Amino acid sequence: MRNLKYHEAKLEALRELMEEDERVHLIGGTFFSLSPHRLKFAAIEKAWPERVAAPPISELGFCGLATGAAMAGLRPVVDVTTGSFLFEAWPQVVNEAANVLYMSGGQVRAPVVFHMLHGLRGGGAAQHSASPQAMLWNCPGLEIVLPSSPRDVKGLLKAAVASDNPTVFVDHSNLFETEGPVPDGERIPLGQADVKRPGADVTLIATSFTVQRALAVAEALASDGIDVEVVDPRTLVPFDLDTVMASVEKTGRVVIADETHQSCGVAAEIAARIAESGFDKLKGPIRRVATLDVPVPYSQSLEEYIGPSEERIARAIREAAR
Repeated sequence: MRNLKYHEAKLEALRELMEEDERVHLIGGTFFSLSPHRLKFAAIEKAWPERVAAPPISELGFCGLATGAAMAGLRPVVDVTTGSFLFEAWPQVVNEAANVLYMSGGQVRAPVVFHMLHGLRGGGAAQHSASPQAMLWNCPGLEIVLPSSPRDVKGLLKAAVASDNPTVFVDHSNLFETEGPVPDGERIPLGQADVKRPGADVTLIATSFTVQRALAVAEALASDGIDVEVVDPRTLVPFDLDTVMASVEKTGRVVIADETHQSCGVAAEIAARIAESGFDKLKGPIRRVATLDVPVPYSQSLEEYIGPSEERIARAIREAAR
C-alpha cells in the first residue's frame, strides 16, 4: 500500500496495462488534457510508440477506429479529452459500440474504453463542461465508470480494460491532485459501490469529484452532531443497488449529490431506484443536489452557484436531518 496522487495512480495503471497486455492500445494521446500532467504521459508514448496513436482531432473518426479495433481483437483505450467532445462521436459510442453484441447475436464484442474528463472545472463554459453520463446511462450496452480516488482510478481502469464490454470511463480533472492509499495489483470489480465514510443519520450518495466535496461536508457536519454516511456507487452500469439500499435502510434519510443536470440526471435516476425499492424505509423526501438546468456559464462564480457546491450539499443534509 502506497500513497499516490490521483494522476500518479492513473499513469501507473496505464503503464501497467501496456506492460501486461499487448492488445492494449492508447488512442488520443491527451489522457490528462492540457494539464501539466500531460507531459508525464510522454514516457508511455516513448516506451510504446507503435501502440500509442495521436490522431487528428476527429472524435467520430478515432472513436470509430477504436471500436473497430476492439471488434477485431484489440483492447483500445481512446481518450476524447473533454466530455463535451463525446457528442461528436455519439453515433460510434451509443449506436455502434453499445449495440454490436446484441446486433450480432452475441458473435461480436467491442471491449473498448472511452475515456473523458467531465464536469465543472472552472471556466470551461457551456461547450467544455458537459457531464454526459446520464445520457449514456440511457443507452443499454455501455458500462459507465466514475472513480473518485487514487485507489479507484487505478483499480477501476484496470477492470474497465479487462471487461469484454464497451465502457465509458468518466474522469474529472479536479481529482488529479487528490492523494490517498493505493494497493498494488488491485482490480476493483465493476458494480461494487464503496462506503467512503460510515454514518448513522443521513445517507449521502455522491459520484466522481463530488465525492470529495461530500466527504468534506460530512466531516464539517460531524461537529454539529449530524453523522453522515457517504456512499460512492463508483459505477453506474452495473449499479450496486444493494449497498445503496443497505445504507438507506440504516439512516432512512437520503441526499444525492452529482454534477449532471437535475432533470433526468444521475441523481434523478438513483432517487427513482431508491423510491421503487425502499420507499417504506424513508423517513423523509429524497433530496437532490445537482447542476441546475442551464448551460454552464463561463463565469466561475456563476459556475459555482449552479453546481453541487459544499454549501448546497450541507443545506440539503441539514434539511434531511430535520
